[in-house]
Amino acid sequence: MWEKVFLLCQVLLPCHCVQTLQTLTMAILPKDCSLACIRQGGPECDYCRVSIDDINTNLGLKSPKLFGGCIPWPCFKLLGEEDPSICQHYVQAPTDVNIDFLPDPDPNSDSVVVSWSPSLYGISFLRGFQVILQPLGGSVAACQLFVFQKNLTLYASHAERVYKSDPIHGLPLGSQFSLTVMALPVPEKWENFYRGKIFSTRSCAEKNGLHLCKADWYPQHVDVHQRGTVTTITFNLAPPNLDIKSYFSVCGTNGKTTYTEIEPNYSKNQTHHSFELRDLTEGANYTCEIAANQMDAMRKLFSFQVDRQEPVSKSPTWTLVIPLSFAAAAIFVVLWVVLKRTSCVQMKKPYFQSDLTSSLEEGKAQEEVMIPPENRKNPPRLLICYSSNDGPAHVNAVMKLGAFVQQQMATQVTLDLWDSLGLAEEGHVAWFCRQIRESDFVLVICSRGLCRKSEPSEESIFGSEGIVGLIGAEVGRAKSDGNDLSKYMAAIFNYSEDTDIPTELGLVFRYKLTADLPKLFSQLHQVRIHAPGRYVKIKNISEEDFIRSPAGQALQEAINESAKAMNDNTERFGSEEKNNDRILNASE
Repeated sequence: MWEKVFLLCQVLLPCHCVQTLQTLTMAILPKDCSLACIRQGGPECDYCRVSIDDINTNLGLKSPKLFGGCIPWPCFKLLGEEDPSICQHYVQAPTDVNIDFLPDPDPNSDSVVVSWSPSLYGISFLRGFQVILQPLGGSVAACQLFVFQKNLTLYASHAERVYKSDPIHGLPLGSQFSLTVMALPVPEKWENFYRGKIFSTRSCAEKNGLHLCKADWYPQHVDVHQRGTVTTITFNLAPPNLDIKSYFSVCGTNGKTTYTEIEPNYSKNQTHHSFELRDLTEGANYTCEIAANQMDAMRKLFSFQVDRQEPVSKSPTWTLVIPLSFAAAAIFVVLWVVLKRTSCVQMKKPYFQSDLTSSLEEGKAQEEVMIPPENRKNPPRLLICYSSNDGPAHVNAVMKLGAFVQQQMATQVTLDLWDSLGLAEEGHVAWFCRQIRESDFVLVICSRGLCRKSEPSEESIFGSEGIVGLIGAEVGRAKSDGNDLSKYMAAIFNYSEDTDIPTELGLVFRYKLTADLPKLFSQLHQVRIHAPGRYVKIKNISEEDFIRSPAGQALQEAINESAKAMNDNTERFGSEEKNNDRILNASE
């Protein structure tokens, strides 16, 4: 009898399990509900969106701008007034946070929807979620609040469910955002209640295609043809809808640059155009760029070598034939004797030539171009620390550096400017201590104001000297324990000096940016740039070509602006000191 029952269960259970699994894994979308329905526990209000107008109307609250329309401690505000115990339990952060792109008719913006699953830990006390989207270096762009009805209870099996947010529209293309998904309730002393993620919206070319993006378009096909000393270059023209009427080309060799303006005749050919370069140096290697004559246009890089022209020889006269014949015969005899003796030497010492050849081959280093991985599963985590005492221009340069490292070096960057929520929840000291402990690397941007005494405030974090003290203590502890110090690094921009690096960081690696960007990449990814017979060149990171990327251009502009601001401050402080000395001398 038991065997029959067991066999029947084996037949029926798979169908039931499949149906249950489909029910649990089906994405759950938010519904339009009222706060009254949520508080009364109506079954139709199992997963509801809560709008700003609904909160203001029913609770009389004005949502703070800091949270972009959401309210702090939403569980206590919405569900905890009648029964505070509902909002006093610990709930672990959501898992499997994903971003999906949606079709968007606006060619200049992107739309996304966020999905996640609840954590198994504390799921029976889960009351809802809050989704916050913030551009890197900016204020909150979007905030959505989702609440369960009062009497809903979830079980362990519901951890397989997938919840979705409302679509978020109007995100600029080619921008980076910080996404935070919080689990409710959030007790005051609980830390692991949210999950953060950084993502980038699609570029114009990825969303619309290269033929619809003027800023991203560049000539993809370039052909070089040489005829004597004249070099003809042919390239494809932009589509007519981009309204690009002119182009330019820049070619250089040995410090000499040739600039050519190009205005195609579209009546002859609307897809390709050819132009000529004359008076080029024979045998020289030329590196050229061609682009549309537009602001910040993408450039196509190509190179070629100018062929040497064979000299035209005149027919010799008969009076020179006989002497040249005797000379050629004499040279032949001498060469035969030399070759004969050389062959004898090679027979006696056959290893000499092979050793010389191998040593010469080893001396030629082969250049290898490396492209950093874009979607590495476990990228290194880098915490960047800095001082705000040097003004907003220096802070902007640090922020642009963080964006460049994250985009071009396949590194997950942590910056206090990008985690205002975490700072507000944990406090500055606790936040920095946790980040130093959890990061794989810590980079301190040193400047004149780093060790300047300042009153602890929101603007100055908790004092620049506090950052140096924390990291200096960690470096000293690692040194005394005999641990590796490669986790800690110090760097200065080109407008700072080595003397700006505090003595507490005297044992760590030092870099000067932007010249040492390849060395910084080497330490972050444990990649040897120089090796015997091999040289690794990282794409868009070296000092010569890092500005080819938009993030590199933004970094260079920010550094230049900060350097100018530093010089202006130095001149102003110098004039003030002279005036003070003059007043002091007059009073004496």
